Amino acid sequence: MSQPAARTTIYAARTILTMNPAQPRATHVAVRDGRILGVGSREDLAGWGPAQVDERYADRVLMPGLVEGHCHLPEGGMWKFVYVGYYDRRGPDGRLWQGLKSFDEVAGRLRDFERALAQGETLIGWGFDPIFFGGERMSIRDLDAVSADRAVVVMHASMHLMNVNTPMLAQAGIDRDTDIEGVSRLADGQPSGELCEFAAMFPVLRLIGSPFRTVGMTEEGLRMFGKVAQWAGVTTATDLVNELGDEGLATLARVTAEPDYPVRIVPAASALTYAGDPARCLEKLEAARRLNHDKLRLGMVKLVVDGSIQGFTARVRWPGYYNGAPNGIWVIAPAELDAMVQAYHDAGAQLHIHTNGDEATQLAIDAVDRALQRTPRRDHRHTLQHCQMADAAQFRRMASLGMCVNLFANHIFYWGDAHYALTMGPDRANRMDACASAARAGVPFAIHSDAPITPLGPLFTAWCAVNRQTSSGRVLGESERIGVDAALHAITLGAAYTLCLDHLVGSIEVGKHADFCVLEDDPTATPPERLKDIKVLGTVIGGRPLALQDA
Repeated sequence: MSQPAARTTIYAARTILTMNPAQPRATHVAVRDGRILGVGSREDLAGWGPAQVDERYADRVLMPGLVEGHCHLPEGGMWKFVYVGYYDRRGPDGRLWQGLKSFDEVAGRLRDFERALAQGETLIGWGFDPIFFGGERMSIRDLDAVSADRAVVVMHASMHLMNVNTPMLAQAGIDRDTDIEGVSRLADGQPSGELCEFAAMFPVLRLIGSPFRTVGMTEEGLRMFGKVAQWAGVTTATDLVNELGDEGLATLARVTAEPDYPVRIVPAASALTYAGDPARCLEKLEAARRLNHDKLRLGMVKLVVDGSIQGFTARVRWPGYYNGAPNGIWVIAPAELDAMVQAYHDAGAQLHIHTNGDEATQLAIDAVDRALQRTPRRDHRHTLQHCQMADAAQFRRMASLGMCVNLFANHIFYWGDAHYALTMGPDRANRMDACASAARAGVPFAIHSDAPITPLGPLFTAWCAVNRQTSSGRVLGESERIGVDAALHAITLGAAYTLCLDHLVGSIEVGKHADFCVLEDDPTATPPERLKDIKVLGTVIGGRPLALQDA
């Protein structure tokens, strides 16, 4: 008995921006079995036989589902905790949380939430950054004023530092005699409550269960992330630090497999979790890959070399930090990086390597170079993530080695003024997140939000790369601006390329997943300064339309 013919749906649109240079525009796209069957005019698609024509997007603009090449699943679940950031931010439920402009306002919001907590429960805040407060640092005095009895933890926006109060220091066993790099001190030698980088934060995270990671792998957190991604027009997103816990992976595989789950997830195994033991990480990753399906793709590995520029924990070359701060912290010791890169490279894994400072970038480039000399490998696509301070010579080295880069364009808006005045100074700040330099050198590049560090929103990220405007309105490095077409490529096909998924997503082409972003306006016909204001009206995942509730 023959099987019934698969149903074909043809979506009509005002225009379809395909991101396929061989066929950049269309008005109709045919979908069958969740994949793109044909692209063109209604007449072009007639040869595929009977089809249902769906006119719901006839007055809308379709483009490929946006690809976020560097974010984290906790972008959804973080909203279980208290947002205490400097900038206004909208939660998954649409509520706008006002940014907090003083330490007193931060303490006040924490106290408001503290009243609702059960006895003994830790109060957790996130999104804080002291760089916006005139150089003053938060200390135990500020958080003890929130509660002298309850443990209080405030994660910085960068996720590379945290502040805690006296009860939390006591529970974690951090005192005057603690000999861990990154424990900040008061004038009398007592811990100030500011903990810099993972080694210093670990005693606290161990006690509270690493909630900033695990919250993203809960069912509630995953569903919240799906909502955030859909509001942003994102249909493929990374989780660029995943600890590969069995329970979380099982939940991730189950939830993402649901037909209406709105986003494909691409996790990267956290090498840091496996304490410098690549063999153990690779063994766990190989087992986890058995869970892969169309909307879950495990296989990448994440290394973190240094810290955060605005946290002064990134490793920078001469002449160092503009304000004279000491150089940052090596998260992976230079003596250990070569062996780690070599082990993962030899195993065939694709590496995504966090480097913020240019000294860390140089170390990573050299490690990849040596690995390739020992074990040549075509099309490895090892990608430097953030890579904010890279100069032209470093981009040329990356190109010669077949490396990719994913630049943190959002930083220009959120921290550009601080980089200009405090961290890097004018000349180096003007070359930060240098998309134009990457393009000139021929390095395949993407741009990203690093959500929850900054909000998930690729159209805003594209606006940052095109306009390079800080929050005060300063243009930071006009010569590093890129055009709208290049920015749109970076949040679609460019990002897909860095994830080794450009054969499946990132453009509207025959054979790829039928993933679309529905827009109110055409971004190529919109003034560049308004790119961030284009409204996302919905998404399509595997040919299934998913409308936003208030669109």
